[in-house]
Amino acid sequence: MSQSDRGLRRLAAGTLLVAFQGTTAPDWVLRELEHGLGGVTLFGFNVAEPGQVLALTTALRGAGEPVISLDEEGGDVTRLAYHVGSPYPGNAALGAVDDVELTRRVYRAIGCELAACGINLDMAPSADVNTEADNPVIGTRSFGTDPELVARHTVAAVEGLQSVHVAACVKHFPGHGATRVDSHVAVPVVDVGLDMLRERELAPFRAAIGAGAKSVMTAHVAVPVLTGRTPATLSGAALTGLLRGELGYDGVVVTDALDMHAITKSVGLAGGAVLSLAAGSDLLCLGPLPTYDDVRAIIAEIVSAVREGRLPESRLEEAAARVAALRSWTATPGQETGLNGSGLNGSGQNGAGQNGVGLHAARRAVRLTGSAAPLVEPLVIEVDTPPTIAVGDVPWGVGPWLPDAEIVRVKPAAADVQGLLAKAGGRSLVVVVKDAHRHDESRALVSELLAARPDTTVIEMGLPVWRPDAATYIATYGAARANAQAAVELLTA
Repeated sequence: MSQSDRGLRRLAAGTLLVAFQGTTAPDWVLRELEHGLGGVTLFGFNVAEPGQVLALTTALRGAGEPVISLDEEGGDVTRLAYHVGSPYPGNAALGAVDDVELTRRVYRAIGCELAACGINLDMAPSADVNTEADNPVIGTRSFGTDPELVARHTVAAVEGLQSVHVAACVKHFPGHGATRVDSHVAVPVVDVGLDMLRERELAPFRAAIGAGAKSVMTAHVAVPVLTGRTPATLSGAALTGLLRGELGYDGVVVTDALDMHAITKSVGLAGGAVLSLAAGSDLLCLGPLPTYDDVRAIIAEIVSAVREGRLPESRLEEAAARVAALRSWTATPGQETGLNGSGLNGSGQNGAGQNGVGLHAARRAVRLTGSAAPLVEPLVIEVDTPPTIAVGDVPWGVGPWLPDAEIVRVKPAAADVQGLLAKAGGRSLVVVVKDAHRHDESRALVSELLAARPDTTVIEMGLPVWRPDAATYIATYGAARANAQAAVELLTA
């Protein structure tokens, strides 16, 4: 391979954020980092405990200058606390409180934990305005339904993360909140005019850009008036015309995971990589599925696209310059983080978030309707809700905070209602649901239980869109560990 070929391959590799299985870095990742690989994205399966994550990121840095990223939104979407649930309540809860200083403190605490583990880019916050109640992928990840509220909390989140030199990645541009399709499985459509797009979807992104957000993540959504049937991730009109041109953004553009079906089932993984770079992206998040063979094929396709004139080499050079500026910024010492020498924040993964701010926020967000009677030998029925791909199989429910209760997790379609009611005889009955408004079978089960036991306490750990006539109703605005603790405290006070 000539020096020119090696230089071009290095530029191509520099656009990729790869993933891998396991809690240690494979040899191929370390080898590719030595040859210019852009970086990695970590997932829950890469995390055991903070000390292990720090050892992993230290090994990665020993091989190059990688961008080390993950999705740490707090709330339902967590990677550091994937196995136990997040100590932070998530965006819907923060939006319900509507205290921007609290949001700033929560995201600063998240940033501190990430910095302690050697992570320099957080794929957060979600700046999506969740105007579609049946949205299957955003929901509690959004600060709310009002563009101005979402904008001010997006800014606070960016400022909180970046105050400790962890780069924010504001997502999902140009907005995923008005969709009813999950882009992990198909291409969602946001069919609104440009005026509505500017007024609603773009307001939080415009504010985040003004606040100095270091990166923006693309959405695999089509906006017909702007992109036609093409997902924004692959659209020059969206990324170069709108984001770079109209909004004046010159930071790093990161794609949402290219292994999602919106890309792989339309133009393919390698084809999507080339089209997205041509459209204006700088870092390609590949997602958890692509293998090393896939990575090599993507690099080869990018190189071929340059050689064949389908992708200007100057586009790769421009991306490399932006990523280099991002690396330089994250390498600058930040403010004092308050972290102890072990790489933990004092409360640890299982605690209440740094200095208790996560639990404090969850307590401020939780809402109680009715009055909570003392619990008597409580039976807790947790209505099973399938996890979204973005969230993954993160534990949720109130079990950790009600150790003396009997906890029953049921699938709503298969629940033995009469058997459950018999078991609950003479006892307090607590029913826990998550986004019941999105699941007919969940609502039917809760309604049947309430018809027989109107004194039932219902805890909604998703969005409180559907409110049954329960004696006691608690809305947590999220299913994180902190949300569950705050709910149980109301029941046991």
